[in-house]
Amino acid sequence: MGKTYQSITVDASIDNVWAAVRDFHDVSWAAGVLETCEAVGDLKGDQIGAKRVLNGVFHETLRGLNDLEHTVKYTIDDGPSPVSPNDVSGYVGVLHLIPVTDSDTTFVEWSSSWDGSEEACDFCHNIYVALLGALKQHCE
Repeated sequence: MGKTYQSITVDASIDNVWAAVRDFHDVSWAAGVLETCEAVGDLKGDQIGAKRVLNGVFHETLRGLNDLEHTVKYTIDDGPSPVSPNDVSGYVGVLHLIPVTDSDTTFVEWSSSWDGSEEACDFCHNIYVALLGALKQHCE
């Protein structure tokens, strides 16, 4: 099983960071990393089962959205190698926000796991590090 984990502290309240990432179809906070996000189907970005295509190649489905725990859970259903269905299966990503109460900041962790290719580790790690950096810049 492959897995990756990244984290960052954002100098913004959890409410502000959650507002930026909560809508599965709105990745405006990821400018410079994600160029396009195409909503697929009729479900809204806060409805379980919502689908999107990122940068024309990453096909993802929203599997969980928890406002109390500030968690977004999704799957990658199709994409380029090394996260293609030929390389991995059961790919699940989780974005989780935790309040840092003494400073009114937010600890953000992004993890993913899958069965198959270990080559996806570096690939995913680098993307998630860039996304977390973009989120930090957007929210601060």
